[in-house]
Formats: sequence, structure tokens, C-alpha cells
Amino acid sequence: MTAPNENATNAKDFRSVFAGKKCLITGGLGFIGSSLAIHLAGIGAKVVVVDSLIPEYGGNLFNVAPVHEHITINIADVRDEYSMDYLVRDRDYLFNLAGHTSHIDSMTDPYTDLDINCRAQLSILEACRKNNPGIKVVFASTRQIYGRPERLPVDENHPIKPVDVNGINKLAGEWYHTLYNNVYGVRSVSLRLTNTYGPRMRIKDARQTFLGVWIRELLADHPLKVFGDGSQLRDFNYVDDVCIAFLKAAASDTANGRAINLGSDEVINLRDLAAAMIELHGRGEFQVVPFPPERKIIDIGDYYGDWTLARDLLGWAPTVALKQGLAQTLEYFYRHGDKYA
Repeated sequence: MTAPNENATNAKDFRSVFAGKKCLITGGLGFIGSSLAIHLAGIGAKVVVVDSLIPEYGGNLFNVAPVHEHITINIADVRDEYSMDYLVRDRDYLFNLAGHTSHIDSMTDPYTDLDINCRAQLSILEACRKNNPGIKVVFASTRQIYGRPERLPVDENHPIKPVDVNGINKLAGEWYHTLYNNVYGVRSVSLRLTNTYGPRMRIKDARQTFLGVWIRELLADHPLKVFGDGSQLRDFNYVDDVCIAFLKAAASDTANGRAINLGSDEVINLRDLAAAMIELHGRGEFQVVPFPPERKIIDIGDYYGDWTLARDLLGWAPTVALKQGLAQTLEYFYRHGDKYA
């Protein structure tokens, strides 16, 4: 396999790295995976998406409707070692987005979370080591590994103290990728995602993000529920910006073996976020309500990330302002909400 062009990461045409390249996306029918598939297909990559389509995990065939004739869809579970042994062969890039994302589910069913976020990740990397050690892997990690911030903004040197089973298992998955990079030379980089939002996000429940639930409630003209006192601070990344981060991380080897925060300098509290969404929608209200007990015990309080390392190593920066991204997201679900709710 040809080595990626190092200079392409920061160049305007870094996308040209992927023209004709064979790309595999695990979790490729989910929110971010499908958005990435659309980006890659649009720049001439040969895309295979693999997804189990297990209802709880967010896969949706409608997500790839714009490119379904230009990609290959493989319905398989990443826990199936034989499938992964086959699927990683002869791939140039692996975007590893398959995972269990629900923090609540990880506490009520920790063994499934362990199976998907740990054992399956190890199986994927073993498949790469045995069948395609030259592949480049970009892994979707999470800000949840930090737990309750001791300082803000949170950089990569912040203490790691997960508050739920999901955070622990995602951290293990991240470390597996770092280990296989350092020991076996399977080039890997992990991106620690903050709140990602945009078209194709899961809105029928809170397994991906509370924003999805808020959008569903807006569409149904129900009041938005803001837990706690609503003063909690958050940062958000529009999905297209996140896809660019994945592409830049794949296109360059400068960040191999590293774990890198994504984030935004546009920080907002949840009350103001709810008010902004209602203003964009043109009607509605929000209610400040107590945390459900199962959510209170794993809430992390304020969080926003320091994304300096992503800027310095990848040449990445968020470009979509929050209100612009929210408007585009709402417009998408006005047109296609019936496919998601």
C-alpha cells in the first residue's frame, strides 16, 4: 500500500489522498459513519460500510441514501471475528466507529458494552495485524473518558477518571489502538469526540446525545427538558467538521499513536442552548427539571475541550458555527424526521 502524502493533511486538496483508496467504515450506517461514507464517496474513495443494524445501535439504511449506489454495504457484527478477518483485507483505511455509545445502557448492561467496546475492538485490531498490518486506522473515542473535569478547558493531559462503564471500556478500546500502533506497527490514531450533532443523528432516544431527543421533542411540539439547573457548559461539533477531522487524521501519519481531542471554542450552557433551538424552530418552550437518578450519578458537570493538539497535528479547526449547524440539522429533520423518529 502507498504511504499517505504527509503534506496533504494541511493542504486544501488533502481529500485527494482518498481518491481510489479502499476505505472500510465500521458502524458505517450510523450517524457519523454514514456522514463519513458520504464524504468519502464524494471524493472518489471505494467505500465499504459494515454495520450490524441492531436497532439499539443507531444504524439506518436511509442514512446512506445519497450514495447507496456508490458504496458497498455489508451487514455484519464487528464481534464476528471471521467477518472482520475478511473485511479488513486489502483496505487502505479503516475508520473504526462501531461502538456502544449509551452511557445509561452501559450501566444497566455492562457486559454488552464490554463486549462491543473492548473485545470487539481487540478482534478488529487482531484482524488488521494478521491480515493487513499496513492499514491505517482512525478510532472514534470519547470525551467521556475524562469524567468530571478538574479544570477547563480539558486537554489530553487531564486526569482520566471515567464515571461510567462506557467511559472505561472506550478508554480500553483507545489503548488497544495505541498499543497495536506502538508494538505491531498498525498505524492508529484516536479522536476523542465531544458532543457531535447534525443530520442523520439518532433522535428516537438519548443513546447518542440529548440533542437528538430535543430535536424529536421540537418536531412533536413537546417542551424540552433541561436536567439540573441548566447551567452546565458544553461544546459541540457539527458532523461535517468531525468527518474532516477523521479524514485529516487518516491522511497523515504525524498523529499516529496519539489520542486527540476535538472540541470548539463556542461554549454554551444548556438553558441557552435550549432557548437557541426554540428560537430557530420558531415556537416551543423548555422546562428545567431534576436529573433522573440514573443520570445524576454519571453526569460530568461542565465540559469543554482544548483542541489545540488537533489544530497543531492535523491542521483541523471547527468551521460550522453552532446556530448555523443547528439550523441545518433542524432543516434536515423537517424533511426526513419520519425516517428517524
